[in-house]
Amino acid sequence: MTSPSPEQPTEPTPADRVFRSAGGIVGGGLVLLIVLWIGGDALFRGTGRTPWLALAAMLFVVPLVVAFSLRPAVYANADRLRIRNPFRTITLPWAAVSTVRAQFSCEALTEDGRKFQLWAVPVSLRQRKRANRVRGRGASAGARAGVGAGAAEVRMAQADRTVADLRELSDGAESRPAAQGEPRVRWAYEVLGPAGAGLIVLIVLLLVG
Repeated sequence: MTSPSPEQPTEPTPADRVFRSAGGIVGGGLVLLIVLWIGGDALFRGTGRTPWLALAAMLFVVPLVVAFSLRPAVYANADRLRIRNPFRTITLPWAAVSTVRAQFSCEALTEDGRKFQLWAVPVSLRQRKRANRVRGRGASAGARAGVGAGAAEVRMAQADRTVADLRELSDGAESRPAAQGEPRVRWAYEVLGPAGAGLIVLIVLLLVG
């Protein structure tokens, strides 16, 4: 009788850090409430074809509102970066990422030249200018006080701070086996399916008259 082999120790999976847009979530929630309120009223109080048109319109619009406001998120740990955009989910092992940058939008660039936008991390040029002004005033005050600019308090726009955090997580990725691999892209059929069905039904109802 053979004895059971002892369990092999498994390396714990690093916990994800999650980055999302609070403004997008709040705005999307408000739009969703308005769409459901207007559509629900037409669905339950409308006459003739109105309830069917309202149902098809909500089936088309609600997934799109969710996709562009509530769905976007960025999940990052020491091994990989996972980007959940409106219609796709992109998984990038850190070794496949050449850089993460924030210019007019936040982007992850891969070693093979592909570029993926981080919808969940919007860039605010106004916030960046404000942070630069505050940082400049802090450096001037530090110089007058006789200390170096590095001693001044560092202020960064939210997008720039997120990019700095992501770059810190990616440090040393080339030496970690778990951070190796190829980029993977998956389409969000849970969004595209209902939205496409709603659009088809809406078009048919409008054509039938």
